[in-house]
Amino acid sequence: MPTIGWFEILIIVVVAIIVLGPKDFPIMLKKVGSWIGAAKRYVNDIQNEVSNIDIEDKENNKIKKKIKEDE
Repeated sequence: MPTIGWFEILIIVVVAIIVLGPKDFPIMLKKVGSWIGAAKRYVNDIQNEVSNIDIEDKENNKIKKKIKEDE
């Protein structure tokens, strides 16, 4: 997987400033930051849900084993 270094990031920023203009560039950074934050929250929520399902599944398996042992 290719990596992005500081030089590539600098080129992207310079091109973005030229295309958007220095006045709109900070606004776009805020929008991109909020999109990234929303995506991170969404992924975190999904990870928590999967973790909760795994914990519940383990608890259910323990209960099933206990019920079988008691029979």
